[in-house]
Amino acid sequence: QGQLVESGGGLVQPGGSLRLSCAASGFTFSAYALNWYRQAPGKERELVATISSSAVSTNYADSVKGRFTISRDNAKNTVYLQMNSLKPEDTAVYYCNAHKQRFGVISDYWGQGTQVTVSS
Repeated sequence: QGQLVESGGGLVQPGGSLRLSCAASGFTFSAYALNWYRQAPGKERELVATISSSAVSTNYADSVKGRFTISRDNAKNTVYLQMNSLKPEDTAVYYCNAHKQRFGVISDYWGQGTQVTVSS
């Protein structure tokens, strides 16, 4: 069975940086688009960043554009989220997601989440 495991979360001061990693196993990683979502207390889950299966295209939520960078290493079956200039409003549980839709069949894998807290 496919699995995603996030790491790299923690406590950071405003203006600081963190890099999240998400390691995949049990499925063809290179065939999936990859997403980072986040969910803050009392709020709905929000799509933060997306990278295509080939890494040719990326997209970001307006709230993180210019501060966050998503990347992937298909040789290591890992996706990353580099987060710079962090703000208190970035505090949330961050989840990675692998998504594939082909011929009407949807396949999704989710990680367990990693907590990011931005506070002085």
